[in-house]
Amino acid sequence: MIDLYSWFTPNGRKVSIMLEETGLQYQVHPIAINKGEQNDPEFLKIGPNNKIPVIVDQSNGLSIMESAAILQYLAKKANKFMPTEGNDYWKMQEWLMFQMASVGPMMGQVHTFVHYQEGKNVEASERYVNETKRIYGVMNKQLSQREYFLDWGYSIVDIAIFPWVGRFDWQTINLNDYEHVKRWYLQIKERPAVIKGWNIPENDQPMPMP
Repeated sequence: MIDLYSWFTPNGRKVSIMLEETGLQYQVHPIAINKGEQNDPEFLKIGPNNKIPVIVDQSNGLSIMESAAILQYLAKKANKFMPTEGNDYWKMQEWLMFQMASVGPMMGQVHTFVHYQEGKNVEASERYVNETKRIYGVMNKQLSQREYFLDWGYSIVDIAIFPWVGRFDWQTINLNDYEHVKRWYLQIKERPAVIKGWNIPENDQPMPMP
């Protein structure tokens, strides 16, 4: 059994989608970050960086924070959705790090300055929107040559990136301008595990349509 401590953010949704995809047994412990619950002393014992998601594997008592580390742990545990050797393994690492270093941080800044603090810092908004558009261009090129981000197939890279693209409506992005990202997004959003995982913890944020 996996204990999932999470909230309905892009990073949180990565892990709930992954758990649904793998079929591993888990139970959800909502951490309401809008109420500051990520700062509670009990949570900090397993998530010392004050951020969700965090998992605890009851089979061995191991707690893991950071979504990319969690995805790799669950993939190894379930033996699914991650190449484990050769060039495929390193391409997986390459694109997973792209998500962690570029997709998440830049799109997260757009969410802050454009969605939550609209009009308060025009210079920052323009900078992060332009960088997000550049990143969509990188993704569009990669997906123009393959069905998923990796030639290997559907993987934790797709699972890591999808929840961020799923907030294109917060990013002033017209997904119709990125036809290959749009095709990929529409394909993945119909996966049963993605539909269920998006709504964990239960929330009222539907996946947007282009």
